[in-house]
Amino acid sequence: MTLPELACTDVDYHPDGSARTAALLFGNWSDAREARAILHTSPQVAAYQPRAFYLRELPCLLAALEPLADQLEVVIIDGYVTLDAAGRPGLGWHLFRALGQRVAVIGVAKTAFQGSAHALPVERGQSQRPLFVTAAGLEPAQAASFIRQMAGPHRLPTLLKRVDQACRAAP
Repeated sequence: MTLPELACTDVDYHPDGSARTAALLFGNWSDAREARAILHTSPQVAAYQPRAFYLRELPCLLAALEPLADQLEVVIIDGYVTLDAAGRPGLGWHLFRALGQRVAVIGVAKTAFQGSAHALPVERGQSQRPLFVTAAGLEPAQAASFIRQMAGPHRLPTLLKRVDQACRAAP
């Protein structure tokens, strides 16, 4: 069986210092259900560092994604790929580099922050609040189009909601 070429990811941090990463694999932007779920528990993660969040989350994402990297075309993360119009690297850019720049990364953030005016706003469903999309390895407009195509009637696409729930579920 060939694995799907698309994945959405999220990480949940626990009080004991561990983290659980979920990656939902799917084949088409309009899919409402994943073809496969990957769950990985990291027993100990780095402490949060302001302005260096990627140091905490990147190892968790790589543990789940590296075995699949040759079969993936695009990975969606919860957050930003670049943090400003000058291209200051965010989590997504570090993931793009760590995957050898062979797998495109789309960042979907739920909130804007100072410097994020470069992110493309994507409105979905009846919501007046956009999602903020950034990308590496593909044009941001194409990334925004993919997020618009994702299944679900609400602001947050169904698979992005499901990956959040999957990493938060008890092991």
